[in-house]
Amino acid sequence: MAFLDIEGIRKSYGGHEVLRGLDLTVEQHQVVTLIGASGCGKSTLLRCINALEEIDGGRIVLDGDPISGRGVDVDRLRRDVGIVFQHYNLFPHMDVLRNITLAPTVLGRATKEEAEATAVELLRRIGLADKATALPDRLSGGQQQRVAIVRALAMRPRLLLLDEITSALDPELVAEVLAIVRDLAEDGMTMLLATHEMGFARDVANKVCFLHQGTVLEEGPPEQIFGEPREERTKAFLQQIVEAGRL
Repeated sequence: MAFLDIEGIRKSYGGHEVLRGLDLTVEQHQVVTLIGASGCGKSTLLRCINALEEIDGGRIVLDGDPISGRGVDVDRLRRDVGIVFQHYNLFPHMDVLRNITLAPTVLGRATKEEAEATAVELLRRIGLADKATALPDRLSGGQQQRVAIVRALAMRPRLLLLDEITSALDPELVAEVLAIVRDLAEDGMTMLLATHEMGFARDVANKVCFLHQGTVLEEGPPEQIFGEPREERTKAFLQQIVEAGRL
């Protein structure tokens, strides 16, 4: 069994079925990118894995333990599975250090001293050690997103979900955020990320999954998906990306 095993999950909103029996696996230390048109189910899938949305069918298993359905310990799940959104969601009234240390201390992951030491080291790694006492509104968008990633990492997750984390950024700030993700990939962090950054998806992923109408229509290594896609819908999507100058 894979480290993350998603089997036939379904999710509907009212009469609209967003995920239609979707299957997906992620191996430990693997980086899997989700690509596809807006509305294909990428963000919904990530939210279901983190139990922000309840699935209507199927199951999700992390390292042999079910993380969907009745009886799941959601607090434990969210200690093991971190998620970062396109909007940073930092607490505006807390400085950077407190934003990072809040969850580990409240959930008993670390003492205050341990959490602060971890936060300082992580901030140093991303070049923001001098921003520990700054409020979020004193940071650029790229800096806020890097802090949001560090906040997730401070929980020492086993799996990190990244949901279009560069979509809200100005183009000149995208590179600094993607550099952090690339470093995490090189460190062996297991990641599942939805992205519109096709060049990044091609460069950083071990596996690329093309979602279409709530299912994984095609998956494979980046060189195959971007170089020789098999499905006509995948080819059409990538052709639009090329014509828009995004690949």
